[in-house]
Amino acid sequence: METPATVIEPTLSHISPEHWAKAVAVARRTMFASIASIDGDGSPRVTPIGSVFLHPTEPRAYYLERFTAALPRNLRRDERCCLMFVDTSKSFWLASLVRGRFGHMPAVRLRARAGARREATPEELARFRRRVRLAKPLAGYGHLWADMSHARDLVIEGVEPVRAGAMTKDLW
Repeated sequence: METPATVIEPTLSHISPEHWAKAVAVARRTMFASIASIDGDGSPRVTPIGSVFLHPTEPRAYYLERFTAALPRNLRRDERCCLMFVDTSKSFWLASLVRGRFGHMPAVRLRARAGARREATPEELARFRRRVRLAKPLAGYGHLWADMSHARDLVIEGVEPVRAGAMTKDLW
């Protein structure tokens, strides 16, 4: 039985609008995020999630939750988690390697607190369906995404660029 959805209020954020905008920009250039949580024995566990949506101007997000068994269990025990978005564009990486410098941050980590699992809103489901619409005619679509129904809110408490020495100098 699911616990009732709790409202998680954002804390006074020290995340600047500029840094949040940079995090959102990196997230838009990825196919999925990885969410790290803590297993019951204290070991880290990373879960790929393709349905994370960041708010454009506020340090908050949500994701649609399906096919994850350990992540919800871990978040019920400890609401803290960390998301990582990595720019997955091959042309971005090739051009950066040729130049010896990234044109923008290649990755970002977001420290967050997760709320309880809840029913996804029609707007959230529509937004996700737009993201995966090109895959709808394919056989895997039905197996992966046809029955999305639940979401989880995330309050972002910290934004950290992933640095790569001289390749990322002066980008953040």
